[in-house]
Amino acid sequence: METKNQEQQEAESKVAEPQLEEASAAEGVSEEENLNQEEKLSAEVAELKEKYLRLYSDFENFRKRTAKERIDLIKTASEEVLKDLVPVVDDFERAFKAAEKEADTQKIQEGNQLIFQKLVKILESKGLKPMEDLIGQPFNPDTQEAITQIPSPSPELKGAVVDVVEKGYFLGEKVVRFAKVVIGA
Repeated sequence: METKNQEQQEAESKVAEPQLEEASAAEGVSEEENLNQEEKLSAEVAELKEKYLRLYSDFENFRKRTAKERIDLIKTASEEVLKDLVPVVDDFERAFKAAEKEADTQKIQEGNQLIFQKLVKILESKGLKPMEDLIGQPFNPDTQEAITQIPSPSPELKGAVVDVVEKGYFLGEKVVRFAKVVIGA
C-alpha cells in the first residue's frame, strides 16, 4: 500500500510541477506589475509632498504678509488721528502767546473754549463719545468705576450715581475709559 501511495504522490507532484512553473511565471508578471504600481504610487506621493510644501510655504508667506499689514495699519491709524490733533496743538500755542499779551480774562477763556470745542469735535469724528446723564442712574459696573460711597441725599439715589468725578468715554460701543463716580449708600 505504501508503494501505491508513493506512486500516487509522485504522479501528483509531476502534475503539480508544471502548475508551479506557471504560478512562478505569473508571479514574475505580477512582480513587474507590483513594481510599476509601486513606482506610480511613489511618484504620486512625491507629487503630493511637493504640493503640500508649496501650499505650506504659500500659507507661511500669507501669514507673514498679513502680520506686516496689520502692524502697518496700526501705525497708520494713529498717524491719521495725530495729523488731526496737530492743528489743536498749534491753536493752544497761539492761545498761550496771546494770553501773555491779553489782560482781559474773558477773551482768554473764550479762546480756550473754542480750542476745547475743536478738540472735542475731532475726537467725536473719530468715534469717541462721552458717557452722558449718569447722575441719578443706577450704578453700572460695566461702564462705571465707583471711587467712593456717600450717604444718599434722597431714597431714590440709594445705589445710584450721585456725582461724576471723571467722565467716561466710548469708542464705538467699547468702553475706552470708565466713568469715575460717587454712589449713594
